[in-house]
Amino acid sequence: MQPGSVRAQLLATEHWSLLATRSQTWAEVMGRITIHLTVSSAAIVALALVAQASGFGPTFQGLAIGLAAIVLLLGTLTAVRVYNASTDDLALVLGMNRLRAAYVALDPGVETYLVAGSTDDLAGIDRTYGMIVRRNLSQVLGSAALFVSAVNAIVAGVLCALVTDALGGATVAVALVGVAGGLVHLAVMAEIGRRQYRRFLHRYEPRFPAAPGPKEP
Repeated sequence: MQPGSVRAQLLATEHWSLLATRSQTWAEVMGRITIHLTVSSAAIVALALVAQASGFGPTFQGLAIGLAAIVLLLGTLTAVRVYNASTDDLALVLGMNRLRAAYVALDPGVETYLVAGSTDDLAGIDRTYGMIVRRNLSQVLGSAALFVSAVNAIVAGVLCALVTDALGGATVAVALVGVAGGLVHLAVMAEIGRRQYRRFLHRYEPRFPAAPGPKEP
């Protein structure tokens, strides 16, 4: 067997290993998100039953605050897992881009047929995540990380509003504190995710970057 054939088989085996790891990672994350949403739904149903049985008195307020705190804690941990999975996914994408660089080195003509990136730099990352379409804001707005963060922000706002109401705050104060609490939680979690992503890229050094283009005259 030719050395090139052996190398191609080894690269393909590694490629399938990375694909399997990526698939398992996101399957686990989707499971965590499903559990979070199930617990959130169950908490709402429980509160509805309590309100129907005893009204919106102190018992309801105490239970609502406790359940909201539990749901927020679970949601925050889920968001952290999503951020970690996103970083892991980025590392896996870079690994597969390196393998494609090896494919191109074995057969330069194959580069024309590749849809994903074959360089392990920012350009390669954008090409793999965006495929043919350039990455845009809609991909961020539709991401699992933002979805979980938005749900958590709503829960955080509700929790802040419940606590303010329990302390005897006016209706306007309850509304303002609730909105502010949700926005602050969303901003904090978004900043955590952004810093984690930037920290990874800052420490990472590409080994197979794209060749520099021709300089402008």
